[in-house]
Amino acid sequence: MGATLLVMAAGMGSRYGGDKQIDRLGPNGEILMEYSVYDAMLAGFDKVVFVIKKGMYASFRAITGDAIAKKMQVAYAFQEFDSLPEGFTPPPDRTKPYGTVHAVLCARNVIDSPFAVINADDYYGREAFITMKASLDTLSGQKASMVAYALENTVSEHGTVTRGLCTTDMHGHLVGVTETYKIGLDTSGAIRDFASSPEGVLLPRDAMASMNFWGFTPWLFEEGDKALRAFLSRQDLDPLKAEYVLPTLVNDLMKHAGMTVDVLRTNAVWFGMTYREDRPLVVAHLRDMHEKGFYPEHLWN
Repeated sequence: MGATLLVMAAGMGSRYGGDKQIDRLGPNGEILMEYSVYDAMLAGFDKVVFVIKKGMYASFRAITGDAIAKKMQVAYAFQEFDSLPEGFTPPPDRTKPYGTVHAVLCARNVIDSPFAVINADDYYGREAFITMKASLDTLSGQKASMVAYALENTVSEHGTVTRGLCTTDMHGHLVGVTETYKIGLDTSGAIRDFASSPEGVLLPRDAMASMNFWGFTPWLFEEGDKALRAFLSRQDLDPLKAEYVLPTLVNDLMKHAGMTVDVLRTNAVWFGMTYREDRPLVVAHLRDMHEKGFYPEHLWN
């Protein structure tokens, strides 16, 4: 049975300093998301949906979309203000997208079966896609899943990162995700949360981190739309910067709508680009995997 992969690629890349989603990083000009799509294809995914900005469409197709379409079914969805819930008008000075919940909801018209969600600027590892594909084959109704990574494998040496820190029950079900916005390394190499104090709160290196690798059913669309409408109606948020993100939505749906989430552990290696200084390490990783034959010289030939 096939499956759909939704790739969120409309982010602005503000900390990275540009459109990192279409930065050519592989030895033959590949962009990072191509490796995730390739690994997903080998794991049994047969359709990919790219959520992008309308202005990216032509260049995105030229860089990678048309090549991928030779191997998989490809669809596009556009994360723009005109796809926000009817009746809501963003402030005139707002340029920032409204977050990953809105990104997923933009794809509701092109997805009708269980699907996985990933970021465009993360490398998740092939084993993670194999694990997620097996989970999607069992999902129905309000059930969902999430691939979790060890926190120590998800931080950057070049600044703080945002991670969803996870807690589980004895059965491996997700209990909660705490979106933590300023996780970084101190001078000793320890991992700390610097959001609440300059010295930071020490975090366990083996804490489970969500990297926005989720498995959902189409049930999410209706419930997510209700939740986004409620979020946009709040008066206590920064009108220019507030975002509604998937970990927060999952928390809300677990508490109020009966969603259950299986936490999937993987030994896959994760890496990504939050800052431009992360780029050389990512380039080196990809070159090494090509040279060792893990990836072919050209992914889509």
